[in-house]
Amino acid sequence: MEEKSLIRPFISLLISTAIAIRALKRKSLNLSGAFLGFLVMFMHFYVSYRFGALLLVFFFTSSKLTKYGEEKKRIIDADFKEGGQRDWIQVLANSGIATALYACCNGDTWSSELGMLSDAQPRLITTFKPVRKGTNGGVTTTGLVAAAAAGLCGSLIDSVLGATVQFSGFCTIRNKVVGKPGPTVRRISGMSILDNNGVNLVSVCLTTLLTAIACLYLF
Repeated sequence: MEEKSLIRPFISLLISTAIAIRALKRKSLNLSGAFLGFLVMFMHFYVSYRFGALLLVFFFTSSKLTKYGEEKKRIIDADFKEGGQRDWIQVLANSGIATALYACCNGDTWSSELGMLSDAQPRLITTFKPVRKGTNGGVTTTGLVAAAAAGLCGSLIDSVLGATVQFSGFCTIRNKVVGKPGPTVRRISGMSILDNNGVNLVSVCLTTLLTAIACLYLF
């Protein structure tokens, strides 16, 4: 019994260390993101191999899609980072309760990363008016189809929040959509209440609440 009890933490430590080092080398995470990612991964695998596997699916698919079409994203996104590098705040916002809301986080990431590459004109989810690519709350058919495979509800909540409480503006100097107001920035949508990490965290919490309510009524 004692030998078996030592196997799970050892395997959890081994997998989490390998994933963190790989993510750091490939610039999927910075140092702080890799450290927190290691802790989150270790806890998930220690509790259940299934929970750890779900987290791995989210991490690998999202990392691949983040790097897909990097040249095009570099032109559109003012906050573009080589390799889609995430820090500890982004790791915490997206994976704090990842096992309960895998569909929400995964759907939002798939939708954002694939939707940005679509040639279709994005539309603001609250008004359906055409907006520039990269605008918070902007959706495309490609993005919504990608999200439908992994949590359309969570993705829509994230988009509504992005269109209302997260600022989007167009910088006439950088010629890009940015997330902060400024003298050279023309407002597109939203208010400066939450940043991207805040929107992710709130959407995760709201999806948790709605999922719990739905389960109570349906089951």
